[in-house]
Amino acid sequence: MARIWLAILIASFGWGTGGVATRASLNEGASPVTIAVYRGAIATVAVVVFLVIQRRGIIPRSMAALRVGLTMGITNMAVPFVLSNIALQYASAGFLGLMTALIPILTAVMAHFLLKGERLTGVRVVGLVVALAGVAALMLSGDSGLAEGGRPVYAGILGLISVLAISYGGVYAKRFAGQYRTLDASGIHFLSGTMVIAVIWLVGEGLPKAQTLRALSLMAYLGLVSTFAAFALYYWMLQRVSATYASLTGYVVPVFAIVSGIVLLDERLQAGIVVGGALILIGVIITDRSYRRPGRLRTPSATG
Repeated sequence: MARIWLAILIASFGWGTGGVATRASLNEGASPVTIAVYRGAIATVAVVVFLVIQRRGIIPRSMAALRVGLTMGITNMAVPFVLSNIALQYASAGFLGLMTALIPILTAVMAHFLLKGERLTGVRVVGLVVALAGVAALMLSGDSGLAEGGRPVYAGILGLISVLAISYGGVYAKRFAGQYRTLDASGIHFLSGTMVIAVIWLVGEGLPKAQTLRALSLMAYLGLVSTFAAFALYYWMLQRVSATYASLTGYVVPVFAIVSGIVLLDERLQAGIVVGGALILIGVIITDRSYRRPGRLRTPSATG
């Protein structure tokens, strides 16, 4: 389990600091969709280069990889990248990071209906209720984590749609665990997601505009660390543990998001964020308890 938790920590660091890098890119004048398309394109190139170096081929070897990759391109890339980037104009990285903590609980709910052996127990229902109370407190408090210009309700709705999409994508990918190679699915995921975002980009904003060197550096970080490395590790985990357990990255993301936002962007740890975040994390902890029994973590492994 040490390798699983190391993967969770690295992926969580990538995703947690991604919000900070995105807000910094927005401060450099890049638009939300521009950031999303650069991020996706850089991650796609990274996957292709890695596959070529490893001499593994860039053509998927199974229909499962194609199905999972295309689905994840929409649910775990196009939808959350665009919506979260828009939301980060109106709330702090820590605020959106706390929304990410809902992923394990929402994954558990969806897994109950879509996967065998991942039942929604009474304890998990209690955790869901507590976490949703935290979301309500977070959105209605009026605190966005920004000194000015915040819109927590609007940002919260966009964040909630994003985590719903991500949760569904994780459950869908888990349905085919053992039938695809990790990097096969990642390559299709990044390519298809980037293509969807690029269409939105060209229709909504026209031809690309010049970006500052700092913005390009930040978007390179988003593509390599917050996307390529984080998602590759997430797929790797899905081959080895339950969908809900793999989604516990959402448990750690808020810590990295809040701390890095305060240190690097002078974001605020306001009362609404503390109370709402505490309820969300308590709900996640309650849900997580049912996954701490021996024999609940392993699933059939796959080549990846």
